[in-house]
Amino acid sequence: MGGNQTQIEFILLGITDSPHVQSPLFVFFLLIYIVTLVGNIGIIILVRVSPSLHTPMYFFLTHFAFIDICCSTVISPRMLADLLSEDKTISFSECMTQFLMFVLFATTECHLLAMMAYDRHMAICHPLLYVTIISSHVCWQLVASSYTFAFLIAIICTWCVFGGSFCGPNRIDHFFCDVVPVLKLVCSDTHSSEMVIFAFVTINVVGASMVILLSYISILHTVLRMCSAQSRARAFHTCASHLTAVSIYFGSMFFMYLQPPSSHKSLDKLASVIYTMVTPMLNPFIYSLRNKEVKEALVKCGSRLLNRWQHTRLSSCIT
Repeated sequence: MGGNQTQIEFILLGITDSPHVQSPLFVFFLLIYIVTLVGNIGIIILVRVSPSLHTPMYFFLTHFAFIDICCSTVISPRMLADLLSEDKTISFSECMTQFLMFVLFATTECHLLAMMAYDRHMAICHPLLYVTIISSHVCWQLVASSYTFAFLIAIICTWCVFGGSFCGPNRIDHFFCDVVPVLKLVCSDTHSSEMVIFAFVTINVVGASMVILLSYISILHTVLRMCSAQSRARAFHTCASHLTAVSIYFGSMFFMYLQPPSSHKSLDKLASVIYTMVTPMLNPFIYSLRNKEVKEALVKCGSRLLNRWQHTRLSSCIT
């Protein structure tokens, strides 16, 4: 990437070119972003202050919530600013940085979803070995390797996208610097870059999906052999939240990235909205409203805060 490349500026066309709907969309996506931040930060704080949630499952969940915050923050503030601004230009370095960070967090999220599925597999199928195999040390190793591997993939994919020559149009038909709309602006041959990116997407998305699929096939086989209907219901309930998050995230990812470039249509922006903004907003609700342990911890935490506030108020009245 030569010095002349860094002087290039792109124009993000955004999610819509209709000025009449930009203000309502700004309010709508701002609310989504606020709910995303509050919900995911709340999950992280709740797990940290609740001893009952200090388990591998919730260790992975806190990192999952952190990644959701980061992934949404990479995209949403810029998109919100563009909805209110007439100047939608973005520099080459800013566009490249946004793309790199997005790939980093999206790839890490794929790995975390696979880890969470494997964690449920070990907890349900091998409960006696669970504490030994999924130890705190192993959890940290898995998460660290996930971040490291995702960073390497992000570097390679960023080079493939931004390493070519940009000498023609500079209008990106999207609301952020994503792979397909940016590659359309490259003047040099992009076939090899597309193949490398497709290979990495396939390895990550399909690989993570296979881990999740095999884990849940094993879980289903184990659950159906349980004698107690209550045990079966509890196991299914535990996994339901994870399966919901997996279905929404991977469904939109498959639609967006595992199709030929010529097949990309206007629905790409809708799919991008789902996995960059809607999914991070929904995940805290999916994991809390459908999870008995999280709801119980939330009630206990709320009771402690209420008791502390009442005690403080009583003390101030006495003095």
